Amino acid sequence: MEYGIISIAIPLLTIFLAIITKDVIVSLIGGIFAGLLVLNGYNPLTAFTTLFNGVIALLSEGWIAKTLIFSLMIGAVIKLLGSSGAVNSFVSWLSSRAKRIDSPKGAMLLAYIIGVVIFIESSITSLVAGTVAKPLCDKNGVSREKLAYICDSTSAPICSLIPLNAWGALLLGLIVTAIDANVISGDGVSLLIASIPYNFYSLFTLVIVLGVIFFNIEIGPMKDAVAHPYHTEHIAYEAEDTPFPMLLPLIVMVVAVPVGLYLTGEGDIFKGSGSTSVYYAIIVTLLFMYLYYVSTNMLSHKAFFKGFYEGLGEMIPIMLILLFAIFIGKIIGDLGTAKYLAHLLSGNINPAFVPMLIFIVASITAFSTGTSWGTFSIMMPIGLALGASMGLEIPLVIAAVISGGIFGDHASPISDTTIIYSMAAGCDHVEHVRTQLPYALIGGVLAGVAFFVAGYIYS
Repeated sequence: MEYGIISIAIPLLTIFLAIITKDVIVSLIGGIFAGLLVLNGYNPLTAFTTLFNGVIALLSEGWIAKTLIFSLMIGAVIKLLGSSGAVNSFVSWLSSRAKRIDSPKGAMLLAYIIGVVIFIESSITSLVAGTVAKPLCDKNGVSREKLAYICDSTSAPICSLIPLNAWGALLLGLIVTAIDANVISGDGVSLLIASIPYNFYSLFTLVIVLGVIFFNIEIGPMKDAVAHPYHTEHIAYEAEDTPFPMLLPLIVMVVAVPVGLYLTGEGDIFKGSGSTSVYYAIIVTLLFMYLYYVSTNMLSHKAFFKGFYEGLGEMIPIMLILLFAIFIGKIIGDLGTAKYLAHLLSGNINPAFVPMLIFIVASITAFSTGTSWGTFSIMMPIGLALGASMGLEIPLVIAAVISGGIFGDHASPISDTTIIYSMAAGCDHVEHVRTQLPYALIGGVLAGVAFFVAGYIYS
């Protein structure tokens, strides 16, 4: 069934509610209920029961359950790093040995470098960058909104530019599917690698973030962002300042992800399960932290599990937001939002405009759905089919979908990944969206122009 303009109205309603109420959970539930009303013939009773039955159905899906448990356990890791004294020890160690890092610019640059170096998984990147740089940013008067922007605007772009991770596995799978269906021809890995230089939004965003760091560029709501008061947490253990209690658990987590991808892919990292890999990585990390912290008397057995349970509890609101963000993504998929947007732009179009239009449609789709991966899954088949039929440069089309998905996700208030970055930096989710939006729009406009120029050159 075709829902036409209604398929766009539902995600717009959700976004409007999120901006007006500043209550993401209520807004998501409102959008989900409105979408279910449409899908169930405007029967409110059926929509009501479908909503709560749908939650149970989501929890029965393995990757969703793993993602939600992962989000809870991230809270436990963050809490334990603080309560054990690992964070304070690391900050003191940095302050005493690297005066350049112990500064506003140094704190922001540290988050940026971590985001670039750790390209294994975007959620892991945001957790590490946020956890390590947050106390330094607080100490040096850098707002957590700016830290969230730096984490958000480095992790996803770098993961798409160095796709030796779950991002690459997903994108490669979509490209290979199109090749197997004879929609396009060529080698999947070669096409994905060839698309990297055309991933304009990711490239521009990484440059813009560097400009923000070195020239302290604050535009829009970011000007009003206030730094979080700096204070040291109560710790159960006092010792000489050392980086190891902070770094070793994070290193274990980062290393465990590619190992998980290798094992779940049965020797092929590109075929591995991203959700399973990060799920086991966080479990291995918590086991390591228990053995390390308890054996060195940094935490007692009782104190460890007290911090563990407190960390889980603090993440329950975030877990609910993630659950409902995934739910509304499925609703929007059932409504056919992306196909309707593509239909609006199809017809007699000059091939030079098509890469830019694919970028715009992917951006709107990601903004409306709040998911870059969902946008890739929806828009890549559409974009590749359109590009092939019009004789376009296929790597350029692939890059247009990737860039649009990341841009729209960065700008969306209902994005699950934006929620994770807000959590990692310790700032309000809506404020993160508001302060990041002007920078994302600058990168989006530059990318749109670049896709038009590239489309004109290769058409």
